[in-house]
Amino acid sequence: MKTITIYTDGSCEGNPGRGGWAAILRYNKYERTLSGGSSDTTNNRMELTAALKALQALKTPCIVKLHTDSQYLKRAFTDRWIERWISNGWRTAAREPVKNQDLWHELWNETQRHRVEWIKVKAHANNKHNNRVDKLAVAARNRVPRT
Repeated sequence: MKTITIYTDGSCEGNPGRGGWAAILRYNKYERTLSGGSSDTTNNRMELTAALKALQALKTPCIVKLHTDSQYLKRAFTDRWIERWISNGWRTAAREPVKNQDLWHELWNETQRHRVEWIKVKAHANNKHNNRVDKLAVAARNRVPRT
């Protein structure tokens, strides 16, 4: 299996508001960037979308080192929240419906296809790839027309 390094980020102007997401996929000397946006979204949706779109872009199962500054995204997998949500019928520990279920369903499916290591990076710190993906997400957000 190939080992792919991915950096993801989401950005939102207002929460909810217009948002953008971006991902950088790196394999050996190759690199691919992805980005997009939405006019009425949340920061969490953009963070989840960035990771989802990056994983979906992989054509074959891979070992993935996915870097994110979203504690919410990382902990859902590393602290096994998502497994509890599934076993609880997509309800939180407080018995409330899990937000963003559509994205979580798809992310769960992608993580069954790949071996994903979730790596937390500090936002707006001295990590050149995270800083770059942040700029790509902001640029994607800024391309979305204001409503």
